[in-house]
Amino acid sequence: MQEKLNELISRAREEVAAVKTRPQFEAFKAAYVGPRGSLTALMKTLGQLPKEERPAAGRLINEAKQQVQAILDEALAAIERAELEARLGPPIDPTLPTPDPLPGNRHPITLVRDEICRILARLGFTVREGPEIETEYYCFDALCTPAEHPARDTQDTYYLPREVRFGNVSRKNPDERYLMRTHTSSVQIRTLLAEKPPVRILSPGRVFRRDTADATHSANFHQIEGLVVDRGITVCDLKATLDYLFQSLLGKEARTRFRPHYFGYTEPSFEVDFSAAHLKKLGREWVEIMGCGMVDPAVLEEVGLDPEEWSGFAFGLGVERIAMTLYGVEDIRNFYTNDVRFLRQFA
Repeated sequence: MQEKLNELISRAREEVAAVKTRPQFEAFKAAYVGPRGSLTALMKTLGQLPKEERPAAGRLINEAKQQVQAILDEALAAIERAELEARLGPPIDPTLPTPDPLPGNRHPITLVRDEICRILARLGFTVREGPEIETEYYCFDALCTPAEHPARDTQDTYYLPREVRFGNVSRKNPDERYLMRTHTSSVQIRTLLAEKPPVRILSPGRVFRRDTADATHSANFHQIEGLVVDRGITVCDLKATLDYLFQSLLGKEARTRFRPHYFGYTEPSFEVDFSAAHLKKLGREWVEIMGCGMVDPAVLEEVGLDPEEWSGFAFGLGVERIAMTLYGVEDIRNFYTNDVRFLRQFA
């Protein structure tokens, strides 16, 4: 038995060198371990041996079977590597010139986000970023948005399953749920809990809401929110900041106006309209563009600040909306379709 098995394994190692394709592999495999294979035939003779010889012979056959299986595995791996190399083609020479004569360019959303950050950096704003996966406390509770508020409904917010846990996203309360953040205001709360005023930050990033995609809405989009907390901050500081931003973006003739509004985490709160020269060509003098307001004293108290000593303002704007205004884009979905013909317009 030992000699027959040794001869079988030796023959398999010699013959496998000629196995280069899957059909050859299947024929080779059948010749050894198939129903009529050589090794299968030897296994069938095990019952013909005397009882006392069967255990030793069984061990020898199992060892031979393992060696044959290793030969089969190695042959199949070689075939798979050859198939992959054939699909990939010849190696690429990175020193060759690109066949595309046009250089790459940055996405219009990136261009507008970075330009806004550059403009406000001149006023002392610095950029802070936070996780796109947030908790109810940072996204809602700390921003005066109670559990019964419509913004927390599952029809508006992407909640994650309750059993989900993230080791790198801290929770304030052990029972609160994780969600895809609906605004970057959560970065403001994390910043105020980690840093002492004065604070002057921008929090750009992607946010998620259950919106039906159309020409002006998307289930995920980009925001830039600003926060200033210091002593003696007033609405005049907020208005001057936004005037400077829009005049820098749209020209010196650009103007802004405030309309009273309601946001749970600012008091007083305003909707902001802007007017620029090119809007008159479209038959419109004012366009709503963003929301803002003075930080609600309850928010300051939540992060451990005395509202009698500190005050501040916050604002938030959609990057896509600004980009659509700057570049004359009529459908927000154009930003996400990855059409190079569209994107190269902004090189």
